[in-house]
Amino acid sequence: MSPIDDVERVLVVTAHPDDVDFSAGGTVATWTKAGIEVAYVIATSGDAGGFDEATPRDSMAGIREAEQRAAAAVVGVTDVTFLGYPDGALYVTNELRRDIARQIRRVRPDRVLTTSPVRDWSRTPSAHGDHVRIGEATFDAVYPDARNPFAHATLLRDEGLEPWTVREMWFSGTPTADHGVDITDVFEQKIAALREHVSQLPGELDAMRSRIEQWNGANAAKAGLPQGRLAELFSVISTV
Repeated sequence: MSPIDDVERVLVVTAHPDDVDFSAGGTVATWTKAGIEVAYVIATSGDAGGFDEATPRDSMAGIREAEQRAAAAVVGVTDVTFLGYPDGALYVTNELRRDIARQIRRVRPDRVLTTSPVRDWSRTPSAHGDHVRIGEATFDAVYPDARNPFAHATLLRDEGLEPWTVREMWFSGTPTADHGVDITDVFEQKIAALREHVSQLPGELDAMRSRIEQWNGANAAKAGLPQGRLAELFSVISTV
């Protein structure tokens, strides 16, 4: 389907720091460049990540939160919320749905972007269980939770957060993506955002850039863009 064209606010919901930068960093940069307000909600602080065994485990969450805030700033995002769920043990619970619904009612986005609740078996990283489950929980938070005044009643009764209807959802990492965003002109911003995730990159930054460029080039070909262009792919659905 064709995306709505009157978007003022977008909420991005992911499982880990760096998820948005790999899958949608260029797209976010195009949105903020166009004057759209974008906010991030990240379910975990990535405490199970990293590659350096010398880094104390109890320091990792703080490191990764700081890296994600820095990466967000590169693509024009300053509103970043961490929910504090355990990395690698994210499940679709009533509490997670409530916490995402809270952020939807706070931000009041026209569009929500998250990861696919359907595994793409051809791409192992996108099939991470946390990615799949945050996609499912986010859909549940969009419909029916955030728009239903009787769902998670404390949000309205105790926090004054009025119900909100999200009009559209975008999913990254789906096996049947139907919409491409040309990110050629903001690709260096995407790479700069990814470079902020120092704790996750074992020094092969040039190789990483090459892989991302090849991946986004293949995405552009799938989207029918001219040779030499770069793209990120999504499945887009109406939620009204």
